[in-house]
Amino acid sequence: MPFLVGRSRSRSRELYLQEQSLKVAALNGQRLGLQDDEDLQALLKGSQLLKVKSNSWRRERFYKLQEDCKTIWQESRKVMRSPESQLFSIEDIQEDQRNTLDLIAPSPTDAQHWVQGLHKVIQHSGSMDQRQKLQHWIHSCLRKADKNKDNKMSFKELQNFLKELNIQVDDSYARKIFRECDRSQTDSLEDEEIEAFYKTLTQREEIDQTFAEAANSGETLSVDQLVMFLQHQQREEAAGPALALSLIERYEPSESAKAQRQMTKDGFLMYLLSADGSAFNLAHRRVYQDMGQPLSHYLVSSSHNTYLLEDQLTGPSSTEAYIRALCKGCRCLELDCWDGPNQEPIIYHGYTFTSKILFCDVLRAIRDYAFKASPYPVILSLENHCSLEQQRVMARHLRTTLGPMLLDRPLDGATTSLPSPEQLKGKILVKGKKLGGLLPLGGEGGPEATVVSDEDEAAEMEDEAVRSRVQHKPKEDKHRLVKELSDMVIYCKSVHFRGFSSPGTPGQAFYEIVSFSENRVLRLLQESGNSLVRHNVTHLSRIYPAGWRTDSSNYSPMEMWNGGCQIVALNFQTPGAEMDVYQGRFQDNGACGYVLKPAFLRDPNSTFNSRALAQGPWWTPKRLSVRVISGQQLPKVNKNKNSIVDPKVTVEIHGVGRDMASRHTAVITNNGFNPLWDTEFEFEVVVPELALVRFVVEDYDASSKNDFIGQSTIPLNSLKQGYRHVHLLSKNGDQYPSATLFVKVSLQD
Repeated sequence: MPFLVGRSRSRSRELYLQEQSLKVAALNGQRLGLQDDEDLQALLKGSQLLKVKSNSWRRERFYKLQEDCKTIWQESRKVMRSPESQLFSIEDIQEDQRNTLDLIAPSPTDAQHWVQGLHKVIQHSGSMDQRQKLQHWIHSCLRKADKNKDNKMSFKELQNFLKELNIQVDDSYARKIFRECDRSQTDSLEDEEIEAFYKTLTQREEIDQTFAEAANSGETLSVDQLVMFLQHQQREEAAGPALALSLIERYEPSESAKAQRQMTKDGFLMYLLSADGSAFNLAHRRVYQDMGQPLSHYLVSSSHNTYLLEDQLTGPSSTEAYIRALCKGCRCLELDCWDGPNQEPIIYHGYTFTSKILFCDVLRAIRDYAFKASPYPVILSLENHCSLEQQRVMARHLRTTLGPMLLDRPLDGATTSLPSPEQLKGKILVKGKKLGGLLPLGGEGGPEATVVSDEDEAAEMEDEAVRSRVQHKPKEDKHRLVKELSDMVIYCKSVHFRGFSSPGTPGQAFYEIVSFSENRVLRLLQESGNSLVRHNVTHLSRIYPAGWRTDSSNYSPMEMWNGGCQIVALNFQTPGAEMDVYQGRFQDNGACGYVLKPAFLRDPNSTFNSRALAQGPWWTPKRLSVRVISGQQLPKVNKNKNSIVDPKVTVEIHGVGRDMASRHTAVITNNGFNPLWDTEFEFEVVVPELALVRFVVEDYDASSKNDFIGQSTIPLNSLKQGYRHVHLLSKNGDQYPSATLFVKVSLQD
């Protein structure tokens, strides 16, 4: 930050700093490709904005984009506030965050500069390569450690810098490197000296060793040597001169090496840190599966009680929760609808003390965000408890708000089986009770309202502990439904389960969908697992959490997926291993919210049963070897200034019961910056098409529960072989800028 409020400086010193800051800002603007951008210049200059906390609390504050083009400084009137706490990172700005900062600009032009400028910076920051992210990360750690803001590092400041980096270095070793790098002999480091110190510190011996083996101890890799590495170590199917040259072109920083068609060690590291060197298959980051099969052939990313931000009894409801779920690729949302004041239906968890939101507001949020993360259909699971009058209001809102997005009639040619995600692109489907069959009942002269049975989930308050904690719930099995709402339900008619179809008995219609509680489906899997698999080849099944989960905890989705169930609804607001596995499954196929089930779960004659495994096309045993080599820049989870992470890594296999396994490394003490484990694990996986691999990093604590640091869950079919970096996600599923694990993966029959 060029100027700190309340700090006196000489005029020439101020001008020099201002000049330096402008140079840095110009360089950063150039790196973002925005050096002459009017919006960026306005943000760097800063402006007075009105900060709003409530109708009665409004204060004028000065906001300014810092010269690093990555942080914003905000003026604060708090006396004891530290300079660091007046900064926040642009990386923390998200469309679906729970905490909001509300600001009013003095003019529409100023507002435009801030909105468009921030949008541009965020967009361009997303395209930074790993080296730039690394430099930015060092820069922000340096800024925090540089207490007197003179852009130099004394040895004491350098020790703070190392703590920010989450590394404990022996003082004598740090002092030795400090002296070597202090070429100006000023007892402080600046510019290139800081970079030299950092380079010495961050030398990665495991990369040096891997590179030396690949380059046959040479200084660079030739095209032929890189091809050999890609073939024999990375097991790249497309390994050849064309791929090797494209990697050199993309990641080699030395122009002279590039001209000689060679890759240096720097380029090799950049490749390994890139999306091409990621443990997750780059080709699976786009939609690559056949999207033309019936809906029942796909797993569908689905949320339970989507409106809730916390627990199921007293927590807040919010349209933000819908936006957040949609931004994470969710394709099936739940709307619990009740009569509200002024003839406006509301959404909340009935008979509890959760807060209430308007049905029409939720529809507007869905309309605006439905297809931002994915073009494939969104299903609205309606729990309808409204009176006939307010049902008509619901129908009107659905039609006027969603307009042509709403699917309100069967598609041509899709009247005997479910249509495909491809056919339903850009469409919103309603799941709920319906009068009659696929086509509207009785045409224009049909009945205006008919009695149907109550919604499944709301009717199932099976747990005494839950009943005692909710408001009085009347016993109510029957419910009246208006024709206008009924006619909007096309391919997802909610029905009660009447048993699996057998020869000679009329089965469930293809457009009918059953909702099972987790307990009910676990019983079905145990008693008739194969019947459930076959049922799910042609019909959709929705699963929801047991009634006792009032804390919004989640069940493991694995068993339900293994039974072919598609709409396995989880509480998206609750982080944990279950959501990690869920998000891991759905990052496949371009994170579009639809993942094609394996062939044996789409075959009407399948004999697969996850609870009684026998030989079959699914039985393709693999030996998976995972060597956990090292970690990089693991974030501090304990906010205590002097605490350093003691990391350990656990590798888990999630799949059919027989394949579930977990192994962990030793604990490395006091090093979250570059811990080295070099530990190898072997797993046998008999049904690889259903398996996922979860890498979990924790901060070991001998006296209490380990603190979660980060994780990454990858479907086994999307896990790349060879030397790879696993990019870690936070508890909420957001990617850390630089936190990784370096591993070697091998998969053999």
